[in-house]
Amino acid sequence: MLRIKLNELGKENDNGLIQTEVWRWDGIGWNEVIPQQEEDFIRADDDLFVTIPAEAGLYRVDYSKKPLEALIVLPEVDASGLRAEMLHPAPFKLKDGTLWGYINNDGRTVIEPRYDYAEDFQENGLAVVQRKNYSGLIDSSGREKVKPLYSFIAPFAEGRAVVSDAKGYTFIDEKGKEVTSARYDYLNSLHEGRALFSKQNTTGGNSYYGYLDAQGKEVLPAVYLDAGDFNDGTALVKVAEGEYALIDPQGTVLHTYKYPFVGYPGEGLLAFQATENGKYGYLHTDGSIAIQPQFTAALPFSEGRAVINTAEDYGNAYGLIDKQGKAIIPATYYEVQQLGENRVALGTPLYADQPYRGSRYVIADALTGRILSTHPLLGVNNYQNGLASVYDAKDTYFIDKSGKKAAQPPVIAGSGSLSFSGNLIRADVDQRTAYYDRKGKQVWRQNGVIPLRPPYSVLEKKYKPNRDYLVYYPVVEGIAVAEISKSVNDKLRSLSLAEGAGTGGAGQDFSYTGDFAVSFFRKNLLVLELSGYRFPFGAAHGMPTMIYEHINLRTGKFYTLSDLFKPGSKYVQKLSDIVGKQIANDPQYSYVFPDTYKGITADQPFYVDGEALYLYFAPYEIAPYAAGFPTFRIPYAEIMGLISTEGDFWQSFH
Repeated sequence: MLRIKLNELGKENDNGLIQTEVWRWDGIGWNEVIPQQEEDFIRADDDLFVTIPAEAGLYRVDYSKKPLEALIVLPEVDASGLRAEMLHPAPFKLKDGTLWGYINNDGRTVIEPRYDYAEDFQENGLAVVQRKNYSGLIDSSGREKVKPLYSFIAPFAEGRAVVSDAKGYTFIDEKGKEVTSARYDYLNSLHEGRALFSKQNTTGGNSYYGYLDAQGKEVLPAVYLDAGDFNDGTALVKVAEGEYALIDPQGTVLHTYKYPFVGYPGEGLLAFQATENGKYGYLHTDGSIAIQPQFTAALPFSEGRAVINTAEDYGNAYGLIDKQGKAIIPATYYEVQQLGENRVALGTPLYADQPYRGSRYVIADALTGRILSTHPLLGVNNYQNGLASVYDAKDTYFIDKSGKKAAQPPVIAGSGSLSFSGNLIRADVDQRTAYYDRKGKQVWRQNGVIPLRPPYSVLEKKYKPNRDYLVYYPVVEGIAVAEISKSVNDKLRSLSLAEGAGTGGAGQDFSYTGDFAVSFFRKNLLVLELSGYRFPFGAAHGMPTMIYEHINLRTGKFYTLSDLFKPGSKYVQKLSDIVGKQIANDPQYSYVFPDTYKGITADQPFYVDGEALYLYFAPYEIAPYAAGFPTFRIPYAEIMGLISTEGDFWQSFH
């Protein structure tokens, strides 16, 4: 890659943002976009540049300037001024981390950010919010209707919401009252007055399924080996090995199917296998064969069409058929997604030898099979009222039913999705949230400046050299000495891995996302959490990373664990003993692998707040991957004799 400096563009624009686009001539037009580093809040003393491939060709550089937004200061919430209007969940980056609140249609904060996560308000005027990994419900004035006590709250359906806690699953009504007297191993939402539940067999072995009504009564006992939700007055249940039945809400058997496998109904047809591990076909609900077994996979019918697969050996050769089994779209695609409103997305691998890297999609008519638009899309959502949110190599936007870019704005650089939220359009693009009105005017965006205390603030910058690499990294402003400021911010950028990612494409064998948060700020000490997730393509999962940097904003010093303790103190042994006792005696650490903990190291990963020291370990180091970063809290009072209270580190926040 070749780097071209654009520093001349920064002159007389030291209060502005410079954005660039690079295009390559493909022989027909300027149609190929060259991914660039994408950053907000570029200052005049930054190195502004674009990159182009080190190969012959014609390239064009477009740039634009616009003023920076001001520091966001959250307005005071006047409860008397709240209006009965739709509110929208919104994340705010604060010195206490990212917290969620709610804004109105004008972008004004009406419920202050105080939640770890917040969902949309439902039709009954309630919204699910989370605090410290527990979920509760609030109304549109911000009053708690259900305290955050549950590990999960599902959306309300037919006046009930499924909730779960350590005891199991149950229902609550719209007043938050628990409906069922018992807890269940599994409970689904109400469908047509019936909710699927499961119980473990009292003698061990498999679970059995039954149905509750809205009052929590077990109207159909748990006697089925498997079962599905009710739809159009019927549900499919498995009554024995090789025997399925279609039942009504009273449990009356309407039809029986004696086959090794029968799938859930879709528009009067059910996928089935006539022989064990055989090909799939479709049955009528009366049990007669509608389409002979001939497919290696068969999904339920929707809008008169079904997605099928004809590839052997677990390969991908998907197509679309009608209810007579006629091929509407040939079974030659790696993916076929039904998008609703008689439209489908047809996917082929971006890289034929690496299909797990994702697909490029075109839009087709599900009724005729005709391809409507060949513009390659990298992400597609379902249609709603004639529009579908999509993104390509450059932008996120709506398409209409012709498969082409719709007149409905906005068009936003980056990868993500758009969704309608009352009178507004919510944009979740490149892991950031914004809201727009129907004319495409931005009414709110997630803040990119975190105020600390004058003169200090933390700016968010974005580094995205290609579609598989995205990092948001911090820039600390307000440090008085320019050399110290540059040294601190150069180090933060390097630690955030916001550099040297390559050009993407087939040669890049992983994706990476990085972000940051203010973990703690007091006096002169700023603690930043730098998180990342590296995913090798084709792997079962990626590997998260997390580091905390403790920075003295006056001196620019980055503190290590040893800086907290008196010289010569045996802090490693003392802390090792404390962590060992927590593992041995605290049930919350029962997940730690036996005999793997051997103590901490002198440079053990750590972070501090006002009350305690926290030591943590990487995934797999002493516990399973699912345990994340095992973390141990040690109050200062427990180790006060070891702490250098006159030392630079302790004095920076005391």
